[in-house]
Parts: sequence; structure tokens; C-alpha cells
Amino acid sequence: MKTIFVTGTAGSGKSLLTSKIYEYYTRNGAFAAVLNLDPGVDSLPYTCDIDVRDYVDIVSIMHQYDLGPNGSLIMANDLIASKIDELQNEVDRTNPDYLLVDTPGQIELFAYRTSGPFFIQNLRSEEKANIFLFDGSLITSPVNFVSLSLLATSIKLRLDVPTVNVLTKSDLIGEKLKDVLSWSSNLRTLEEAIAKEADGETYSLITNVLRGLNLSGFAQGLIPISNVTGEGIVNLEIALSRAINLGEEVED
Repeated sequence: MKTIFVTGTAGSGKSLLTSKIYEYYTRNGAFAAVLNLDPGVDSLPYTCDIDVRDYVDIVSIMHQYDLGPNGSLIMANDLIASKIDELQNEVDRTNPDYLLVDTPGQIELFAYRTSGPFFIQNLRSEEKANIFLFDGSLITSPVNFVSLSLLATSIKLRLDVPTVNVLTKSDLIGEKLKDVLSWSSNLRTLEEAIAKEADGETYSLITNVLRGLNLSGFAQGLIPISNVTGEGIVNLEIALSRAINLGEEVED
């Protein structure tokens, strides 16, 4: 079994992308299953094979511990780690070729508290990879692009698994798509764009952050994806194959 975690900021399209990847693998003869790891989600664009909400109930937590929505979400995310044995048993019974894990919408609760990294490291799987979603609507300026790149790098360090970076909502940002893809693959182009937008202390800070990210090997480009049409899924699968299948791609 190969496990693919789908992470990103709230509203970046994690659940919708998860459904598109599931459809792609299923259409091409692979046995895929989806684990929903978001205890606070109301509805999903796919049918869950394993659902953390069967074990962690937000409403019950609110009532039992007299917590508000934020407090109950924090506790619910921490409880995920305590349910790993039950979830692992369900995964083992399902035994898919590919397990797609749709992570909680609040990335900071999943990645920066101990429960998220614990779950990722202790879920039994032959290979693991992570997809980080760059929300296209958030990175249409070079400064925002660098800021989200810093978050993506931080998440990669926290989760400690091979990561593929994708650009979601690529069909919604029009002519900016060309700029964003250029920034993600050409350091000089990005620095020039930053110079036009920022000056003084902001320029110095952003360029120093950028060079640190580049030195760490971040500058590898983004894979543009349309969550609506599924365009770009083939390129994403190729990148995932390099990370988890030693280059053996699912036949399209």
C-alpha cells in the first residue's frame, strides 16, 4: 500500500483534489481508498472508505468539555493520534493499492501540533508522500508566493515525507498563471518581480527568505491543477510515481 497525504491551507481544495486523484486511480485500474482525517468537515465530494468522524465527534466534544468551536477542533485534532490503531485496522481491512488521506482543513492544527506528524510517521505503509496545495487565489503576487512557499517548506520539515507541490485553481487566475509558474521555476524572475512590488525592509526580508528556500532545494516548480476539470492530474500522478513508485506510473 502506498499512502498519499493531501495538505494545504483552508479552502485550497484538498477534498476536491482528493476526489480527482481517487477518480484517476480508479479509472486506470488501481484500487484506491480515501481516509478522511478532518473531524470537523460537514460534507465531502467523495465517499469515505475510512472516516475519522466515526471515532471523533466535534459536537460531543463541545458538549462534554464545554468548549467553543476552536477549542473543540484543537482537542479533536489531538484525539486523532489516539485513534490510530482503530483507523489502521480499517485501512488494513480495506487494503488498497493507494490510500489517499484528506487532512484537516486547519493545517496549523495538523502539522504543528504533535498529533499530525505522529499519525503520519506511525501509519503503516510501504511508501508515503505528501501533496502540498498552493492556493492559486492566494499567490498572484510574488510576495504572497514566497510567503506560501515558506509555509510549504515548513510543513515539509514537520511531516518529513517526500512532497509534491501543486497549484490549485489554475483555471481561475487567468493570465497570472504564467507568472506564478515562472516564479516557481526561475529564481531570477521571481526576484525581479519582488523588486517591483516591495522595497526597503520588506524587500530585504523577502529576498533573504527566498534565497534560504532556494538553497534548501525548494525551487522545483509547481504542477498546475484544475480541481474542476481534473486537468493536470496526469502530471501530478507522474510526480507522485517518482516519489512513491520508483517511477512506475499508473497507465492512463
